[in-house]
Amino acid sequence: MEDTRVAIIDQRKLPHKFEIFSSKDYIETAYAIKDMIVRGAPAIGAVACYGMAQGAMSGELEKAEEVLSKSRPTAYDLFDAIKYFKENWEEGKDPVAVANAYADISAERCKKIGEHGAPLIKDGARILTHCNAGALACVDYGTATSPIYESVRQGKEVFVWVDETRPRCQGARLTAFEMVSAGIPHALIADNASGHYMRKGEVDICIVGTDRVALNGDIANKIGTYEKAVLAKENGIPFYIAAPFSTIDFSCPDGDSIPIEERGPEEVESMFGLCEDGKLGKVRIAPQGVSVRNPAFDVTPAKYITGIITEKGIFKPEEIRTLKD
Repeated sequence: MEDTRVAIIDQRKLPHKFEIFSSKDYIETAYAIKDMIVRGAPAIGAVACYGMAQGAMSGELEKAEEVLSKSRPTAYDLFDAIKYFKENWEEGKDPVAVANAYADISAERCKKIGEHGAPLIKDGARILTHCNAGALACVDYGTATSPIYESVRQGKEVFVWVDETRPRCQGARLTAFEMVSAGIPHALIADNASGHYMRKGEVDICIVGTDRVALNGDIANKIGTYEKAVLAKENGIPFYIAAPFSTIDFSCPDGDSIPIEERGPEEVESMFGLCEDGKLGKVRIAPQGVSVRNPAFDVTPAKYITGIITEKGIFKPEEIRTLKD
């Protein structure tokens, strides 16, 4: 953050172009969250905290809270970050220092998730993940990828199945980008192929992130997570959620109480990527006049979840309610 500007990697352009989006105020920061310039629960939280700092610096803290709170309703880290800023900033205190502290705390949480989760990954493990819960979705390390990175650091050989994750293809565009950059063996697969490889015995463990954990252990994550969890259960494959405590909503009783964001039809009607002329562009794949539904998330019930990997250890879904306070 420079002066009142927040510098954010524009994830809409990855993996084909690396650009920084410079947000001059909390309104632009809220736009960056809503339009998915930044995405991933911990990263949303960190950027929202800087947005609150912008609000404090402009004397519009309450307005900043109102605007930021409406940007992505499912991601609970957003609300955790807003709460943290309000509790830790006071007149005369540097608001940027508060946001920096939150970002550092978030990075440390993800690092510890990796340390706790790495023992679950055996040497030679084949890991399925969904969407992007990597370093791009966080301040650093990632959530679902943190145990993978730590396992590689420890010298284990791993292989990662990367679901493409329609409609915005965060797996194909972001997780695959991270795996290529880190030199980790992987294969990008269509979302519908995961069950095929599970049935063939080529998946040893599933690790995904989440945008909100309910009190009963249900979770909301990128659309398609639920079906992966059901398939994993059917095939006897452990299915883990990786999430910091900041993603747990202790006030939310169950998955049905989690607000599920529904996004615009253009994400389903079209594909975005690098065109044959070398330029980034959008290509329509659906007919004009088509009717579209586009839920951004789905709920995975606790009964399909083997465990939740946090910075404080690994817990059974039914143990979540005992962790409050």
